[in-house]
Amino acid sequence: MAKASIVRARDRRNLTGPALRTFFRIADAWGLREQEQMRLLGLESRSTFQSWKRGAVAAIPRDALERISYVMGIYKGLRILLPRTADEWVRKPNKAPIFGGRSALERMTSGNVADLYVVRQYVDAQRGWR
Repeated sequence: MAKASIVRARDRRNLTGPALRTFFRIADAWGLREQEQMRLLGLESRSTFQSWKRGAVAAIPRDALERISYVMGIYKGLRILLPRTADEWVRKPNKAPIFGGRSALERMTSGNVADLYVVRQYVDAQRGWR
């Protein structure tokens, strides 16, 4: 059991740098404000956020990696679906029932990882992935 925990910790350390760099590139493409980025990452502390942004962290929590994974999937799916307007789509009001007239970004920044999952599932369904 202890060995499995060590492997997972090592995997998180190996994934942290690439995951954060990718997340911040997506955040730039989407024009996200600092508070929106923090909500997507599940962070409340601005100093922790700033450390992550500088890359001054050995390993981020599993929850944050999961959140980044959903953001990456949403980003990739939107690039396939809407090559020209993918980055703008996240802020546009959406009539789909899961958004209730709000934007995908509003749903994603609710603070709940489940909302990232729902948006990811929606984008995948639009692509024909189930």
